[in-house]
Parts: sequence; C-alpha cells; structure tokens
Amino acid sequence: MPDERFMTIKEIAEYLHLNERTVYKWAQEGTIPGSKLGSTWRFRRSEVDLWVEQRKNVRPSTQGEEEA
Repeated sequence: MPDERFMTIKEIAEYLHLNERTVYKWAQEGTIPGSKLGSTWRFRRSEVDLWVEQRKNVRPSTQGEEEA
C-alpha cells in the first residue's frame, strides 16, 4: 500500500535533500506534484516517490545538441 500521508515543503526538502526554496519554486512551477491547501503546500509521499522514479530515466537536455 502506498504511503498516503501528506508532507510539508520542509519535510519534502529534507526527504529529497534539497533546499526548501527549491521545493517551493518547483511546486509553484508545477514541476513537483503537490497541492496548495489554503496558504500552504502539501505533498503526497507516494506521488513524490513516483515522480522521483520517473525522473531517474530523464536525461537532461544538452544545449547545442541536435535531434536525430
């Protein structure tokens, strides 16, 4: 059963070893899955875990690289 507890920006930042400002920015941009409840962001750990797994297979684009 997936972990369905909600986590705060601080908890997600600690969990992912990121700066809280980075998590906040990503949440605002929609980069990381989260929901704003009132004035605070909340994240389901199961959704964040899935997002991390999906990103493991994403290769960062290299500037100047042409598509085949």
